[in-house]
Amino acid sequence: MTFNSQVIIQDIRTDFEKMLEYVTGEQARTATADATERGLFKMLIEMGLKLLTLFFVMRSQNASRDTLKTADGSELYYHRDTKRHYVSIFGKLCFARPYFYRKGKDGQTPLDAELSLGEDCYSDLVREVTDYLGVYGVYHKACDILERLLGLNLSTRVVQTNLGEDAADVSAYYAQKPAPAASSEAEILVIQADGKGVPMILEETQTDKVRLGKGEKHGCKKEAIVTSIYSIEPFARTPEQVVASYYDKISLDQPSKPQNKHLWATLDGKNAALRRLSELVTVRLGGHIQHKIALCDGCKALQTRLAKYFPDFTLILDFIHANEYLWKVANALFGETDDQRFEWMKARTLQLLSGQTSQLIAEFRSLAKQPKLRKSKRTQLLKTANYFERNLPFMEYPTYLSNGWPIASGVIEGACRHFVKDRCELSGMRWLQSGAENLLRLRAVAENNDWDGYNTYRKQQRHLRLYGSLPANLEPVEAQSLASRSAAYTPIVEPLVSNESSAYLKMPLAA
Repeated sequence: MTFNSQVIIQDIRTDFEKMLEYVTGEQARTATADATERGLFKMLIEMGLKLLTLFFVMRSQNASRDTLKTADGSELYYHRDTKRHYVSIFGKLCFARPYFYRKGKDGQTPLDAELSLGEDCYSDLVREVTDYLGVYGVYHKACDILERLLGLNLSTRVVQTNLGEDAADVSAYYAQKPAPAASSEAEILVIQADGKGVPMILEETQTDKVRLGKGEKHGCKKEAIVTSIYSIEPFARTPEQVVASYYDKISLDQPSKPQNKHLWATLDGKNAALRRLSELVTVRLGGHIQHKIALCDGCKALQTRLAKYFPDFTLILDFIHANEYLWKVANALFGETDDQRFEWMKARTLQLLSGQTSQLIAEFRSLAKQPKLRKSKRTQLLKTANYFERNLPFMEYPTYLSNGWPIASGVIEGACRHFVKDRCELSGMRWLQSGAENLLRLRAVAENNDWDGYNTYRKQQRHLRLYGSLPANLEPVEAQSLASRSAAYTPIVEPLVSNESSAYLKMPLAA
C-alpha cells in the first residue's frame, strides 16, 4: 500500500484556501459567529487528520529499508510495507511502514518503536482524554462527548479497557516518585483514614431470579479504604473559639492550607491501605516534621491498625464524629425542634473541648439510671457514654488545640464523598473489584495533580516493555505532526501557505 505525500500536501493547500475563503469570503459577511465557529472547527479537525496522515507517510518514506540488525546480532531483511490503523484525536487513519523479516525470526517494524506506538490502535492523546473523562464521569458519557465534539465513535468497553490498562503503572509511579521537598512542607505531618462502601457485583455464579425477594439485592457493598497524608502549619485556638466558630459562625483567622496532600483509595482492605500509607510516611519524615498526627473516627478496627502501623503518631478522635454523638443525645433528650437543644449542645461541646469528657460520661450514665426514662433515650445515653469512654485516650482536645494541631478529619471525609461516592455510587452503578480498583487508581492520579507526570511515566514504561529501551522523544504524535518541520523533511514538504494566501491573513473582515 502506497501513499503519495505530494497529493496529501496539495489537498491540505486546497483545504487551507477553502478555510480562508470561509472566514473572509462573501458568505462570511452575513454568517453568524456560531455557524462560522462550528464550520471552522470541523474543517480544522479534517485538516488535522490530513496533516497527521502526512506525518506518518513522510516518516514511512524516510524510514530505512536496508537490512536491519537486531539487538542479538541477527539480520532481518526488508520484506514489505504493512498497514497499521491509528485512531487519533482527529479521527481514524491508516498508514504503511516497512516490515522486516527472516525465516525463523520474529518480524519487526522499527518505525513503531521510533514513533513509540502502543500495542493497539488508539493514540495516547485519545487514551488520555477518554481516561480523564472516565475518571470524572460515567463511561458512556465520555463516549458521547468524544462523538459529539470530535466525531470519534468509541464503545464503552474500549474506554473501560483502555482505562484499566492505563492504570496498571500507578502504584509503580508513586513508588518511584520523590518525596516533596522539605522546603515545601509544614511542620505537622497528618495522616487520615476512613472507609466508604462501593456497590459491587456479586462475582459468584448464581441463578438469576425473575424477581428479588424482600431485602435481596443484585449486589453488595465492599469497603474502600480512603487514606490521605499532608503537612500543615500549627494553628492554636481555644475551646471557646472553636465553639464560637462552630455554633455562632464567628470567623477565626484562617489556618494554613494542607501542603502536598496525597489521596488514595483501595478495595484491598485496611492493612493494604495502611501499609502503603506507612511507605509514604517513611519518605516524608525528616527534621522539618515536628509533630505526627493520625486522625480517624471511632472505628476500633481502624484505630487498632493505625496504632500498629504508626506507633509514634498521636491518634486523635475526629471532633466532628464525637460531636455527632452529642447531637444524638440532644435529639433524644429534647427532640429536634426544642430551643433548649442548641444551648445544651454549646455547653456540652465546650466541656468536650475543655477536657471534661469524663464528666459528660458520668452525667450520661446518671441520666440513664432514671427509672421513668424512655428506653430509646436510655439506649442513646449509654451508647454515647460507652463511645466516649472507649475513645477517652484520643480526646485530649485542650492539648491538641493549644499545640495548634488539627482535630477534625475534614480532608478524609471530603475525599470519601467526592473521591469515592460521587463517582462510584451513581444511580444503578455496580462494580467488579478490578474495574473499581483501576478507576480509583487513576482518579487518585487526577486528584493528586499528577496526571501529566503519570502519563509521561506510563508511556516510558510501555515503551520499555515493548521495545526494550526508554524512548528518546515522548511528545505525542499529534503534537509532532503539528510542530515545526525538521530539516530532514525539507526536501519533501514545501510551504503549505502561498504568498497569495498569506496576504489574505492581513485582510480585515468586512464589518
